[in-house]
Amino acid sequence: MNKNKTKIMGVLNANEDSFFKNSRFNESQAITRIEALITDKADIIDIGAVSSRPGSIPVKPEVELQRIKNIVDSIYKQKLYEKVVFSIDSYEPLVIDYVLNKGFKIVNDITGLQNEEVIKLTAKYHASAVIMHMQNDPKTMQEKPTYKNVVLEVEEFLKQQVQKAESFGLKDIILDVGIGFGKTLEHNLLLLKNLEHFKYMGYELLIGASRKSMIDKIVTSSIEQRLPGTLAIHLESINKGASIIRCHDVKEHYQAIKVQEAINTQKIL
Repeated sequence: MNKNKTKIMGVLNANEDSFFKNSRFNESQAITRIEALITDKADIIDIGAVSSRPGSIPVKPEVELQRIKNIVDSIYKQKLYEKVVFSIDSYEPLVIDYVLNKGFKIVNDITGLQNEEVIKLTAKYHASAVIMHMQNDPKTMQEKPTYKNVVLEVEEFLKQQVQKAESFGLKDIILDVGIGFGKTLEHNLLLLKNLEHFKYMGYELLIGASRKSMIDKIVTSSIEQRLPGTLAIHLESINKGASIIRCHDVKEHYQAIKVQEAINTQKIL
C-alpha cells in the first residue's frame, strides 16, 4: 500500500495518431473534454501532441508546439489550471518552456530526463518531473527488448536519472517504470509484481498501463475491449505502492479506486 493519496491522471491527446482514438481531441473539443475530465474527478490532466506508441515517428518540436498551443492558451485564459493540475507529455524544451509558463505543473518525460535542458527548465519553474524508463525509442522499443534482470536494470536507470535531476536542483520527482516501453509481456508483469521494490527510493510511483497491448497478450482483445484488464493492473499497482494512475477512463477508475479504498479502510478481524 502507499501513504500518498491516489491521484488519477487523465489523458488528452492533441495528435491524430495516438493508439486509442477516444483520447484524441482537436483544440475546439479539448476544453469540453478537459471540463468533462474534471467532472469525472481527474486530479491531473496529461496533454500530449506526439504519439509514443510502438513504431511511432517523432515530429519536429515546432509542429508539436503548434498542435497544442491553442489548447494551452485556452487553458491559461480560462484559468483551468486552478481547477486541476496540468501535465505535459513531452521531452522537447521548446514545448515544455511554453506550457510551464502557462500554468502547467508536471513534465511527463518518456525519455526519463535524458536532456539536461528539460531538467533545467523543470527546476526553473519549480515543476514536477516524471522520470520514465524506456529501452531505445518509440520507433524501435518493441523490437526484441532484452534484459538480464528487468527490475534491477530499470531501478539502476531511475536511480541514475534521479541523481542527475537532483544535481540540477530538481526535487519534485515521480518515477514510472514504463510499462510497454521496450518490454515484453513478461518484463511488464515482473515490473508490476515487484513494484514495491521501487518504493524505497522515496518518490511517488506512476503507472500507466491503460488499454495497452500486454492485456491483449493475456486475453485477446481490441483496444476498445481492454478497460477491465486496465482496471485490474491499476488496482493491483495501487496495492503495491503506485499513487498516480495514468488512464483514458477517468470516471471508471474513480469508482473502482473509491471502492478499493473503502475495502482497505476496514479492519482485519
